[in-house]
This record gives sequence, structure tokens and C-alpha cells, in this order.
Amino acid sequence: MFTHVMIGSNDLERARAFYDATFAALGGEPGEMDARGRLIYAHNDGRLMITKPIDGNPATAANGGTIGIAAASRDHVLAWHKAGTTHGGTAIESPPSERPNGAFVAYLRDPDGNKLTARSRPTK
Repeated sequence: MFTHVMIGSNDLERARAFYDATFAALGGEPGEMDARGRLIYAHNDGRLMITKPIDGNPATAANGGTIGIAAASRDHVLAWHKAGTTHGGTAIESPPSERPNGAFVAYLRDPDGNKLTARSRPTK
């Protein structure tokens, strides 16, 4: 359904450190900066793009928004969560845990306040 998700950042190098580490934990590649100054991550047929807002105003996190990132396993979710908290992210909501449907889930806010979740596929 979606081609990509674009979020704003006030500090692209800080965002790069966070997202390079969290995507590496999921088996992804480091981000690449395009000619327009956007940081781009391609992983599992999806794209996450990070940019300074084009209107020149500060980037803010979406209130009520969450970006979900697919993880292959519980271990990947845990590695993602650890990489995120080590590289400027903040653990939020419940600790990483298994849901009733068997999916393993963790939540973070990135250094700019965007809410993220990594989750394995449900088993039930």
C-alpha cells in the first residue's frame, strides 16, 4: 500500500547514527544521503526517508503516529531496541514483550521524538 514513510529531523547526523544502528540490528544497510539531502533507508521492500522539513520550520513528531518496522525474530526486536537506546532513542510504553498473538514487540522514540515499533510476525 505504501511506497515510503518520510519523517522530519532537526539533526540528520544524529538521526543517521540512530537509524544506521537500529537497521543494522535488523540486518539492514546504513542509510544513504540523496542529492536533495534526504537520508534514505531501504529494507525489506520498504523505504524510510528522513529529511529536514522543506518549509524551514523545525521538525516535530506526529502526535498519535507510529511507524512499524518488520523484524524477522524476537532476537532482532531485542537487538533493535538495544541499538536504539544505545544511539539516542528512548524506550517507551511497555518493555519489549510477546503479544497474545505471538508477535514480539518493542517501542522507541527516535532522537527527534518519532514513535517507532519493531515487531516480529504473529505466530498464532
